[in-house]
Amino acid sequence: MKQHIIIACISLFTMTACGSLDLNPLSDGSSETWNSSAEEIEMSLNGLYKDAFWMKDSDEWTDDWMYRDATTEITGATINGETNFVKTWWNNTYKAISRTNTVLQSVNRAAAVLTADQISRYAAEARFVRACQYSRLLSHYGNIVYTDSTLDIAQALNLKQMDKQEVLQKIYADFDAAGAGLKTVYGASELKRATAGAAFAMKARIAIQMGDWKTARDAAKACMDLGIYKLHPDFGNLFLSKTKNSVETVFGLPRSIALKVVLGDCQNYVGRNAGGWAAKDPSWDLFCAFLCKDGLPIDESPMFNPRKPFENRDPRCAATIVEFQTPHLGYMFQPHPDSLTVLKISDGKYVENKDTRSIAQYASFNGLLFKKGINEDWLLNSWTVEPDNIIIRFADVVLMYAEAKIELNEADQTVRDAINKVRARAYGVDYTNTAAYPAVTATDQSVLRKTLRTERRMEFALEGIRYMDIIRWRLAEKVLNKVNYGMLEPTDLKEKVVKPGLWFFPQVPPVDADGVADFAPMYNAGLIKQIAIRKFDATRQYLWPIPSTEVLTSGLEQNPNY
Repeated sequence: MKQHIIIACISLFTMTACGSLDLNPLSDGSSETWNSSAEEIEMSLNGLYKDAFWMKDSDEWTDDWMYRDATTEITGATINGETNFVKTWWNNTYKAISRTNTVLQSVNRAAAVLTADQISRYAAEARFVRACQYSRLLSHYGNIVYTDSTLDIAQALNLKQMDKQEVLQKIYADFDAAGAGLKTVYGASELKRATAGAAFAMKARIAIQMGDWKTARDAAKACMDLGIYKLHPDFGNLFLSKTKNSVETVFGLPRSIALKVVLGDCQNYVGRNAGGWAAKDPSWDLFCAFLCKDGLPIDESPMFNPRKPFENRDPRCAATIVEFQTPHLGYMFQPHPDSLTVLKISDGKYVENKDTRSIAQYASFNGLLFKKGINEDWLLNSWTVEPDNIIIRFADVVLMYAEAKIELNEADQTVRDAINKVRARAYGVDYTNTAAYPAVTATDQSVLRKTLRTERRMEFALEGIRYMDIIRWRLAEKVLNKVNYGMLEPTDLKEKVVKPGLWFFPQVPPVDADGVADFAPMYNAGLIKQIAIRKFDATRQYLWPIPSTEVLTSGLEQNPNY
C-alpha cells in the first residue's frame, strides 16, 4: 500500500499510471528496451514538448490584471500546499524530469545504429529540457529534490532536498551541455526543436531569476552573438495566430486547432459586443505604466491628457489595450456610460452597446480590454486559437543582457542600445533614429534600472513575464498589497465623473519610483471605486509551498510559514 501511495502521489519518483504497480506493461514501450533506435529516441524526445510540461506564469498573479472583483490564490494570499496549480506544476515537472533521465540513461542502447554525434545531440536535447524543468522548480519552490538518474522506490524514499546553489550549478551544466550539443538552426525540412540559442537564453533566464548577474550577462550575450535571432518588425502582429516561427522566437511550441493544442479561455478576454465576457481585463495599474511619447511617465509628461488617455502614449499601450473609439472585433469600442449605441463595422449600423456598463452589468469593470494578440480569429473555432506558444523571445534576451549589465554597474553603450532596440521597434523605426522615439540616454545606474523595469512591463504584458519580475525584484509585497480599482456604478459615474467633464480618468495618478500608480487620491475623492483587495504575504509568498502530499508522505521540508 505504501508503494502504491508513492507511485500515485509522488510524481518525481515515477511515470507509472495511478493504480498500477506494473512498471513495464507489455503493451507499452519498456524503459528496459526503449530508446534503441532513432525513431524511438525521437518519439521520447517529442513527448517532452507536451504543453503540460511547459507551464507558464499567469498575469492573473500580478498587478497587470483584473478579473472583476475576484482574486487568485496568489493575489489573495491563500496559496498553500493544497493549491491545485502548486501540485500540478510540481507533479508535471517531475514527470518530465523522469522522462529526460530515462532518455539520458538509455540512449546509448542505440549506439549500434546511430553516430556519436547523433547520440550527443539527443542527449543534449534531453539535458536542455531537464534544465528548463529544474529551473521552474528552483525559481518557484526553492527547496527541491534533485535527481539526474532513474530511481527505484527505495532510492526515491532516500532523496532529500538539495541546496539551491548546488541545484543551480547542475542546471547550468545541463544548459552548457545543451548549448554545445544542439544545432544552432534547423533546415527547412527539419522538425524545429530546441537549439543552442534556446539553451543560452533559458540559462540567462534562470540566472537572472536567481540574481546571478554575471552568468545572465554572459548567457544572454552568447545567444545574441549567434546572430540568428532578431526583433520581429511589427510588435502588434507578433502574437497573432497567423505569425508562425517568428525570427524573434528563441524557443516556442506550436499550437494547432486541428490537433487540439490551443490557447483557450478566449471568451473571458473579448468584449461583450463581440460575444465575449470582458471578465479578464488589464488593470489600471498596467495602463498607467506605459510611458508617454516623450519617454516620461504620465504624471510627469505634459503630453498626457487624462480625458484622452491613449493619446501620445508609447505605441505598445494601444497595441496591448484597446483604445477608445477604435475598431475592435467588428465594433467601435467605447465604454462611455452615455454611449448606449455603437457602430457595427460590418454593416455600418448602430447597435446596442454592450461594452458599457450602462447596458451590460458585467462589461469591463474598469473600461479596459486587452488587445495584445487578439483579433477576429478569437471569434472562431469555439473560442480557441493557435498562436505560437512563445516560451522565450529575443526581446527578453536583449533586455536580460541590459539588466544584468546595469546590476553589475557596467552601464556602457551596449546597455542603452539594447533597451533602445526594443523601444524603437515599438515605434517602427531603427534604433539609431533617435529623433523618432524617446531614446534612452541615461548613464546613472538607478535611472537605468527604473527605465529597464518599465521597459519590461510595457514590452511583456500578458506574456507571463511580470510575475517572476515582481518576485525577483521583491516588489510583489508592494504592488500586490494595493487595491484593484475601477469605475463607479453607471449612475454615480455619470453624476460624479461624466457630468463634471472628468471622463476617463478623473485625475492624473502620481507614479512612484517603481512605476506604481497611486489611485488612492481619486478613491478618497469618491471618483472611483474599489473592485478587489489584493493581498500578498511577504513572509512566505516569495516561494511557493511544497505540495502537502510531498511533505506528509516523503518527509520533505516545507517552505517557511506555510
